[in-house]
Amino acid sequence: QVQLVESGGGLVQAGGSLRLSCAASGSIFRFNGLGWYRRAPGQQRESVATITWGACANYADSVKGRFTSSSDNAKNTLYLQMNSLKPEDTQGYYCHALHTGTDYWGQGTQVTVSS
Repeated sequence: QVQLVESGGGLVQAGGSLRLSCAASGSIFRFNGLGWYRRAPGQQRESVATITWGACANYADSVKGRFTSSSDNAKNTLYLQMNSLKPEDTQGYYCHALHTGTDYWGQGTQVTVSS
């Protein structure tokens, strides 16, 4: 069983920064893929960053140069550093892991950016 728990969301002014965390149950090295997604109410889920071991992370064009994903393998934790936040970044953010062909999702954390 894989559990993913996000944290770090909140309210921030435009131009500010937040760092999201995704704590996984067990080693993150066992996952075939990891990533961050986001979704606004009534909208489709959007991929923000996808991580494949041994390759560079891929970012959505809308966040390139502003968001950076990293990991602390000793803590089994994935991070998403979000800088220069914009009101359009206001969405629920979700951590995703792919393990043995099954998708796992965290409960999400809300990010709200005020103008």
